[in-house]
Amino acid sequence: MTGGMTRRFVLLAGTAILAAPALAAAPSRKPNVIVIYADDLGYGDLSCYGSKTIRTPHLDRLAARGTRFVNAHSPSATCTPSRYALLTGDYAWRASGTQILPGDAPAIIRPGRFTLSAMLKQAGYATGVVGKWHLGLGDGKVDWNGEIAPGPLDIGFDYGFFMPATLDRVPTVLIENRRVMNLDPADPIKVDYKAKVGDEPIGAEHPDQLKFGADPEHSNTIVNGISRIGYMAGGNAARWKDEELTDLLLGKAVEYVTARKDGPFFLYFAMNEPHVPRAPHPRFAGKSGMGPRGDTILQLDWTVGELMRRLEELGIADDTLVVFSSDNGPILFDGYADRAVELAGDHRMSGPYRSGKYSIFEGGTRVPMIVSWPGQVRAGHVSRAVISHVDLIATLAALVGQSLPADQAVDSFDLLPALLGQSERGRDHVVQDTKLMVTSGTTVASSGARILALRAGDWKFIRGSVAPHEFHGNPIGTVLRHQLYDLANDPGERSDLAARLPDRTKAMAARLDKIERDGRSRP
Repeated sequence: MTGGMTRRFVLLAGTAILAAPALAAAPSRKPNVIVIYADDLGYGDLSCYGSKTIRTPHLDRLAARGTRFVNAHSPSATCTPSRYALLTGDYAWRASGTQILPGDAPAIIRPGRFTLSAMLKQAGYATGVVGKWHLGLGDGKVDWNGEIAPGPLDIGFDYGFFMPATLDRVPTVLIENRRVMNLDPADPIKVDYKAKVGDEPIGAEHPDQLKFGADPEHSNTIVNGISRIGYMAGGNAARWKDEELTDLLLGKAVEYVTARKDGPFFLYFAMNEPHVPRAPHPRFAGKSGMGPRGDTILQLDWTVGELMRRLEELGIADDTLVVFSSDNGPILFDGYADRAVELAGDHRMSGPYRSGKYSIFEGGTRVPMIVSWPGQVRAGHVSRAVISHVDLIATLAALVGQSLPADQAVDSFDLLPALLGQSERGRDHVVQDTKLMVTSGTTVASSGARILALRAGDWKFIRGSVAPHEFHGNPIGTVLRHQLYDLANDPGERSDLAARLPDRTKAMAARLDKIERDGRSRP
């Protein structure tokens, strides 16, 4: 351990005497770090966050052993931008091309870029990613039948076992490091997002072959009885089976931590639940009473529990910092007829907050976040500190004694005392963003300029943009004029105070303009 790391823990231990129950002595080694990133999980989807309609005992246990954040934010209301910000420490809206990507998009984090994984590798960590990638691969048109680069191994990861994009996008294959797993050279993969390739059946023409129906955007090539976004041919031996995918990814995550139990290691475990298409393992099918969406949340909870159990069996649970959160807020219907809306009942997926995925309202980015590290993170604590996933790179750099280059991670703040549950002092502001989603025939894409909001204390400012829109049932939160909300008294963002408080509205608008204009928010 570095001297800087030792001093950091001595300081925190001294603070803890005044503010919280005393923690264990400073650790004798750098902790392993696991970031578990759920996909489209809402603030109200876990029982430890107040859900009465679904039980998540394993995540509840993780929260009881650590600190649960009630004011944590994904950097964006959609997946690719949040993952970009998590790994780079920059708000994704500062860069072009950081909207939701198709499955054949080029890599948007370029080789040599300073990233969370590169920083931890520099600190002596083994670094691995298992699960969803969705940050692009290659330099343009990917050859899925050869070496695939650039990718995770070019931005600081030693090992990767990952999906190129999402569950609902082709190609539905897994890549280990630089090659598609189980690919038969005699059955090469072809992928196209504009025109059909090969003679594979598509959902729009063969609805009788589907496990459940889909909207036009999700009605292209059928894989495992589920139609996807985009067209694919070949690679049949390499295709995943949705019902078995989570077990496969869990197995790889367990293999990774087992082989590196002597540490230190970093694992970015990017899970799929409860993203569409929702096809849970038979162990969980029908168990939630809320249809496949609820069943996949049970699957997510169980999977986290299994990974934690393995850490305990290896004797490294007390040496491992675990951060659990979600890439954005939740959604019920998102392209597939899986009865999520019909079976939701009284479930409030965003808790007290408005809307969810795709939205600039609070439900789009206010997400569950749990941090656990026995003996070092305050146990059983509920933190109200404002924190964003964009802060992880600066915070973990402080933990392991690394410095940040002045021109990198420009929006990431060191919030280590807050992350450890030893301080309620988090960010004094956070920027939220989204983009409109527009459908055209059988395609769906992000459209237009970024829609930005600024949180400062309990106040929420939403910059005026375009006329009201919604997507897949979630209001986006757009109007032509500025909006202002007092979240302390109006968490559901129903009472717009911009007209009544013009000075505050003007001041927050100017502050957001400055953050955007300055090109950075970290001092």
